[in-house]
Parts: sequence; C-alpha cells; structure tokens
Amino acid sequence: MKKSYVLDACALIACLSDEEGAGVVQNILDMARHGECKVFMHAVNLLEVYYGVRKEYGEIAAREMFEGVMEESIAVCSDTSESIIFEAGRLKSQYKISLADSIGLAQAVLHNASFVTSDHHDMDIVDSVENIDFIWFR
Repeated sequence: MKKSYVLDACALIACLSDEEGAGVVQNILDMARHGECKVFMHAVNLLEVYYGVRKEYGEIAAREMFEGVMEESIAVCSDTSESIIFEAGRLKSQYKISLADSIGLAQAVLHNASFVTSDHHDMDIVDSVENIDFIWFR
C-alpha cells in the first residue's frame, strides 16, 4: 500500500512561495507525480490558500494558483461525510485548532495518512496526544 499524505494549507503555501521547508513538500509532490505516494488536500484547506493568494495578489493570481494545483497530483477532496464531520468535530472540540485544520486532520485520520504542516503552535498538542503521523517541514 502506498504512503499517503494530507497537505495543510501552510504546506501548499510554503511550496508555492518557496519558503523554508518547501523542499520537503515539493519532494512529496514529486513522489506523487511518479506514483510513489498519494497526496490529498481538503477543499477547505485549498480555500484557505486561494483566499490568501487572492487577498495578497488578486483574482488572476489566485485562479492561476488554483489551476496549477489542479494539475498537480493532489486529490482535492470535498468530502463532508458523517465520518469527516464526526472526526473533525471531535478534534475541533478537543483542541484549540481552526475548523480547516480539524477537517485536514480528520482527513489524515480517515485516509491513514501523514499530516504535512509547519503549524507547531496549534498542532504540537495534537501530535503529543493523538495517533496521527505528522510531517513537520519547519
């Protein structure tokens, strides 16, 4: 079975902006392009990236970013099944994390995937308690 990863918004932003740690994310995307792993991202997390790009650089740049992501080997999921709702709700109620983060984490749990993030501030406590594999790129 291939390794699976779920990208947090900050992971995609780091890769797009060539920020510190972008190479880790780019390596995961390269492996996905070669069929060596699966990469997922929830539409809510992609919305966070779209919003940030649109706010900072405008609609054209945001649409170009979105189209580029759609060409990547990232399975963008919009699943809001009971499983996602219940798991994201559990995580959100237990930890001080954003709704988008709770959805991304729930997706990682349900796909038995590693969660790719740099958000130590919110995720360190989750990492210390939950049985979720985190890939920290900073």
